[in-house]
Order: sequence, then C-alpha cells, then structure tokens
Amino acid sequence: MKIALIVVVVGMVALTGCGGGGSKAQAQASATALPDPVSSQLAAVTAVNADGMNTVVTATGAVVDIYKTPTAKTASSQLHSPNPAGAPRVFLVVAKLPNWWHVLLPVEPNGSTGWVKASQVKASLTSYHIVVARKDHRLRVYDRTTVVVDEPIAVGTTDTPTPGGHFYLTELLQPRNPAGAYGPYAFGLSGFSTTLDSFDGQAPVIGIHGTNQPNLIGQDVSHGCIRVRNDVITRLAKMLPLGTPVEIAV
Repeated sequence: MKIALIVVVVGMVALTGCGGGGSKAQAQASATALPDPVSSQLAAVTAVNADGMNTVVTATGAVVDIYKTPTAKTASSQLHSPNPAGAPRVFLVVAKLPNWWHVLLPVEPNGSTGWVKASQVKASLTSYHIVVARKDHRLRVYDRTTVVVDEPIAVGTTDTPTPGGHFYLTELLQPRNPAGAYGPYAFGLSGFSTTLDSFDGQAPVIGIHGTNQPNLIGQDVSHGCIRVRNDVITRLAKMLPLGTPVEIAV
C-alpha cells in the first residue's frame, strides 16, 4: 500500500533559497563503522523491498531515540515529533534488522544515518521516488519504474549549488502567500546546503517549491533549492507522501 502522510503546514516558509527545518544544534548522528557481527548481518540485506517500493517509518511518540549502531547501549541523540515545522517526524529506511530500522536522518552532514527502534515508529510503503537531474534541469517522479512527472526546474548557482545525494521529503509547507517566491507549496528535504551555514537565521534546508519567477525555470539561479512551476508543485503536493526518496544527481 502507499502511505498517506501528506501534512500541510500553513505559515512562513524559510528554506534555503529556501532554510527552515532542523538546526545544527539537533542530532548529528552520522554513518559510523559497525561491529563485525552487524556488518555481516547487513551484508545479507540486499534491499528492504525488492519490488520497487520504499519503506518509510513515522514516529509514534513525541521523541525518537537515534542510535549509532543497533548494538549501542544508549542513544546518541533524539529527534522530536512533530518536527519544527509541525510535520510528523518521518525517516526513509535504508535497511532492516529484527526490532530495528536503519534510516536516513534529516540532519547535517548530508547522508547521515542512524538506527531507530521498531517500537518507536510505524512502517509504511510508497512506490514513488524523485530523480533530480541538475545538469539537464529536469525533475522526474517515478511510480516504481514508470515516469509519471517530467518537468523543467531551476537549481542552485555555482556559489550556492543544489547538493547531490540521496534525500527524502520531510515536510510539506503551504506559504501564506501562494503568489510569493515559494509558490503555493514547498517541500522540505532531509538535506542541507553545503556552502551556506544558515539562511535567514535558520538551518539551510534544501527544498522543492513553486516560484513567482517561472521565466527563470531551466537556469541556475537559486540558493540551492529546486524550483518548479506552481502548477507542478501543486500536482506534487497532491501526489507525494512525506518520506518519498529524492535522488539529486548530475
């Protein structure tokens, strides 16, 4: 089944070129070397789902404990739910062990991972994933292997590039002014600008959002966010659940 986790938070949007979301004061749990027994177990996990589906886990309580390894005695950090924007705390699953989920974390540095206990989250599936081709200025949404959206985008400049890597959708915001710089909707991603320490006083979270300058679509003009036409972001907002994987490639 597909997850239905679209939560729209109405209010001011501060993404990077966009910002918002988490902050550097939050959890910094990152990928770490695993004990040999755990590495051996993970080597047998070729994929959480082999049918084109992706697993997303959602916090069931107010706090999710983050562990560096599933053998750790104590948590290294915590993340709260809802997140600072008011959206439920979600994680994209990387791998699974009994009673544990290995997840991508919405913290710096980009690509950070951690382990969460299955008892603190609930799991769902989504068939969607997004691929962003920066050089070609295209955003494509796949439903398993079928392209269901293929649209032009604007991306970051040379000084403030859109970072590459594997991310996921963490929140869906609805700006108070749908005719403003962010359009009618803005998704926050789990990734951060690699060149900005902050944006408008907040963590430089990367986003996908609409625009009031559609004439700039197809160019490198943002502070790192991905801009699409307003009709496109409206369609994405109605289609994509939180936790949807986002691959930002060359």
